[in-house]
Amino acid sequence: MDTSLPFPDTFEGILQLVTQLRSTGGCPWDQEQTLHTLTPLLLEECYELVEATENEQDSERLEEIGDVLLHIAFQILISEESGSFFRSDVFETTMEKYIRRHPHVFSDQTVDSIEDLKNNWEKIKRDEKGESRQYEMDGIPRNLPGLAYALKIQQRAARCGFDWDDSHEIRQKILEELSEFEAATNCDQQEEEVGDLLFTVANMARHNGIDPEQALRNSNRKFVSRFTNMEKLSEQAGQKFSDLPLKSQDDLWHQVKLEEREP
Repeated sequence: MDTSLPFPDTFEGILQLVTQLRSTGGCPWDQEQTLHTLTPLLLEECYELVEATENEQDSERLEEIGDVLLHIAFQILISEESGSFFRSDVFETTMEKYIRRHPHVFSDQTVDSIEDLKNNWEKIKRDEKGESRQYEMDGIPRNLPGLAYALKIQQRAARCGFDWDDSHEIRQKILEELSEFEAATNCDQQEEEVGDLLFTVANMARHNGIDPEQALRNSNRKFVSRFTNMEKLSEQAGQKFSDLPLKSQDDLWHQVKLEEREP
């Protein structure tokens, strides 16, 4: 334990920290926060943790894990303040749930494959939720990012046998959706067709074992890196990238791509 800290270097210490921040004489900003005002910040911190993990930056990941834990402490303490539940309820409920969902570890159930594990997991979840999971699409968080949500609902549909036979059929559907977009006559129709096109592309990714949300994040990161490198090359030449004609910008794009391939 770091004795220079005013609180224990444990999760209990983080709870004590947030308690003091929200107490009389604490921080005015922390005092006025609610579950709703903190929700977008919690999502942001989770995405920052994902980014640090993908970038393999351990120092950043350490910091972002701490930020997520701080928000978890906020969630627990605000719930305690309202009397909704208490920290012991969180820990007890979590342990009970995950022990129950791992009968192959904590009881005498045996499984032969990872697929068996997944099927058992889903069956246990359905039994737990009862009538709230009456239909296959029930329980999928609707505020997931669009591609991640598409992947989830496609996986649920495929579990019922409602799926494409092969990627060739999906390719034909992509071309069909692209044609429908090109034939659209107004913005609303175009928006609908773009959505259908993205949904079908997500299906193509799923059929090939690719997470479409992860694939798009990778492409976004690649584009940002290339664009920044184009701006740096422009600066080195004493020019501003945005002032260059499109032909020159395109030449820089190809130059950056070539430099990426060099050993």
